[in-house]
Amino acid sequence: MIQFNNVSKQFPDGTYAVKSFDAVIKKGEFFVIIGPSGSGKTTTLKMINRLIELSDGTISINDQKISEYDIHELRWNIGYVLQQIALFPNMNIEENIAVVPELKKWSRDKIKQRVDELLEMVGLEPETYRERKPHELSGGQQQRIGVIRALAADPEMILMDEPFSALDPITKEKLQDDMLDLQRRIKKTIVFVTHDIQEALKLGDRICIMNNGEIVQIGTPDDILHRPANDFVKEFVGAQEGIMNEKMNLEDIIQQTECVQVNSSETVPVSTSLHDILHKLKQHDQIFAERDGEIIGVITRQGFIQYLANRVQKRGRENE
Repeated sequence: MIQFNNVSKQFPDGTYAVKSFDAVIKKGEFFVIIGPSGSGKTTTLKMINRLIELSDGTISINDQKISEYDIHELRWNIGYVLQQIALFPNMNIEENIAVVPELKKWSRDKIKQRVDELLEMVGLEPETYRERKPHELSGGQQQRIGVIRALAADPEMILMDEPFSALDPITKEKLQDDMLDLQRRIKKTIVFVTHDIQEALKLGDRICIMNNGEIVQIGTPDDILHRPANDFVKEFVGAQEGIMNEKMNLEDIIQQTECVQVNSSETVPVSTSLHDILHKLKQHDQIFAERDGEIIGVITRQGFIQYLANRVQKRGRENE
């Protein structure tokens, strides 16, 4: 589907953003590119639709070099989703979704049918959301619109550049689940850039780890976790997993509450990891913390998100 042959991007000062990139992305594959800041992952993504021109090598889509495509035809056949959702604020949701189909001169009836189909696909009732403006939607809803706008003209592939990184952890995990469900139905070729190893492991059929513009390892999530290519991969995966798998002191974030009768599925012990807390808060607005069988307080989504933000900030200061 997409083939990179010895692809490099060199800047005028002689530095390389990407160097000797060789990979084949299969049709219908969810291919994740991950690496630290400055590793070349976004540059690699943008070379596919020629937002950045490569310096050496070739990229081919369906055995045709991208340089041989008409630039407009190339981009119309590739959906693109950014971290900055970039919905047109003066357009309603239907108009935002219809941008590329209109450029391709689809009929009004066909566009309306496609808009309704896509809204239903991501759980947004067309009659309710079609006429709304972007500012009337939550961040998660706006990002859903960003995804389906990229799908509007039924492109062969979708490029996604850290699309969920600006969202809070709970909304982010919910959208990841939605993305997996969507991909099971539509089977598009997706190239997805992230800096979050948990996201990469959850979404990717295969993961490409980059560092200093070069590929360090390409493999399945199981390969990356259990057969890391070198110490860099081990440390990169381990450092990012550490925060989410560490045990937390729930007493730092619980709000005191009177003892109440609660369903057992809504309680967690004080030794629970951040990852498990996040999973619970996807399903419930609040959960109860218990010690020795007694409820000692409640954890709300807002309190958890603030705790996690503070923990990541603290970890960053420790590593400076």
